[in-house]
Amino acid sequence: MSGARLLMREEFRPTECRAPLSPDSARDVIRGGVEVTVERSSRRVFRDDDYAAAGCTLVPAGSWPDASDDVFVLGLKELPEHPAVLRHRHIYFGHAYKNQPGARELLRRFTEGGGALLDLESLVDEEGRRVAAFGYWAGYVGAALAVLRHRGRLSEPLVPMSRENLDEALRAEAEPSRALVIGALGRCGRGAADALTAAGADVTRWDLEETRDLDVTALLDHDIMVNAVLATGPINPFLTVETLRRPRRLSVVADVTCDVGSPCHALPIYDETTTWRDPVRRIGDLDVIAIDNLPSLLPAESTVDFAAELAPYLAELSDSGVWRRASAAFTAACASHDLNRKEDHV
Repeated sequence: MSGARLLMREEFRPTECRAPLSPDSARDVIRGGVEVTVERSSRRVFRDDDYAAAGCTLVPAGSWPDASDDVFVLGLKELPEHPAVLRHRHIYFGHAYKNQPGARELLRRFTEGGGALLDLESLVDEEGRRVAAFGYWAGYVGAALAVLRHRGRLSEPLVPMSRENLDEALRAEAEPSRALVIGALGRCGRGAADALTAAGADVTRWDLEETRDLDVTALLDHDIMVNAVLATGPINPFLTVETLRRPRRLSVVADVTCDVGSPCHALPIYDETTTWRDPVRRIGDLDVIAIDNLPSLLPAESTVDFAAELAPYLAELSDSGVWRRASAAFTAACASHDLNRKEDHV
């Protein structure tokens, strides 16, 4: 949509180093006729000057609440608690469509302010496939952390790195291990399997066929398990507290999906995500890694790939079916919580 206005905000979370647009992809969006403004950020993996050189207008961090109503506000992770009501169209991962904790409160902020959430998870094509995702790198990093933990070589707190450095750590002093990836055919699963292969692990790949009638004994006969299943509805758990009482080889679990508090949570053995500072939660003698912004540990690679997928859709914004479907998903989520939208301007 030529003439559209887009503002990329600084991320509120201190450990978020990614961006939804790289300087190169921002240049492409501008060439499509969209005006792009970028909030300054000292944490973002790409420099402010690189965005300015691409044709973006730079503004101070935290400027987005004062932007004009017609501006699309672009980000990745959660918004701050203020302002209490949201009047803009926000594009980011809102995590509010699976009845996650806080979903109703977030949606209410939009309905009371007349804004809208165009959730990046709901940007899908006509067949329901995501058009842009960080899944590959989420799976890659999650599996890599699990390997390093299994070897006793996971340094804490975690810090951003390059893929080259991460792969070097995976190849160093490799030890034989058996690893299971559930959801192996999706983006996350492919990334997880690639990291495990780079580490020299013996990788078992399960997807829908193998999980219809779950072989728990076979699951437990692995050193590492990576959950890469993108569930869209209630799911039978892969592991339970009772399961963990059985004889097992399993010692490390990486949950890439992190659907804590949702009916989609496949690993109800834990109820709180882990962090960069404390990446591992000990449950009995099982280590669980459940970090909900894993790709930010490889910020350059993950930003470049995601931005390349997203940029063509940002160049057309509300003119395409992708955005209409995202708007419909927001309307449906509000209706499921009995929230009436103040205004529909998407």
